[in-house]
Amino acid sequence: MGKPYASASARNAAPILCVLRRELGDRAMVFEIGSGTGQHAVTFAAAMPGISWQTSDLAQSHDGICAWIEESGCGNVLPPIEFDVLSASAPAAAYDAVFSANTAHIMSYDAVCRMFALAGSMLSPGGVFCLYGPFSRGNRFSTESNAAFDASLRARNPAMGIRDLDGLEALAGESGMVRKRVYAMPANNLLVVWSREQNASKMSPISD
Repeated sequence: MGKPYASASARNAAPILCVLRRELGDRAMVFEIGSGTGQHAVTFAAAMPGISWQTSDLAQSHDGICAWIEESGCGNVLPPIEFDVLSASAPAAAYDAVFSANTAHIMSYDAVCRMFALAGSMLSPGGVFCLYGPFSRGNRFSTESNAAFDASLRARNPAMGIRDLDGLEALAGESGMVRKRVYAMPANNLLVVWSREQNASKMSPISD
């Protein structure tokens, strides 16, 4: 049986990497929420060998992630941790970056809230949370294709849907993070960067 393959991950890896080189250039420990096939992890870690890249996902994705890691030979990609944002615990201030791609629109809103809380807890002061995917702004879609995509998601599962950036701002603030930059990406996507405030009060580890 071959490795899992996501054509979207292959297409968007290069533009995402261009941003991550800028945002993660001086980082040492990155936690990826929802590593999926593992393609992003090995691509980004190979291009940034100074970073230790911790993969994570639901247990059923681990074999595929491990297959990509093994084939890549990247010594700086760590085996996946079983991680469901609705039930996971997270060590406080253990990472200086958190990354996630194409996850917020396929999660329930409760899961998105939990993801932001986890990211805020896991980041050390000054650490960054980089989130890639489609977003609306001011509850308006920038393109008809994103509006159609949102409708198709909600038809499949009413809990899914493209998230509004203004709403995410509130979640970030509640988690001790402030938005630093928004990058326009191909295919009407964005890569949004929040930073854990240096003077944020120390947050307790997120647990059940």
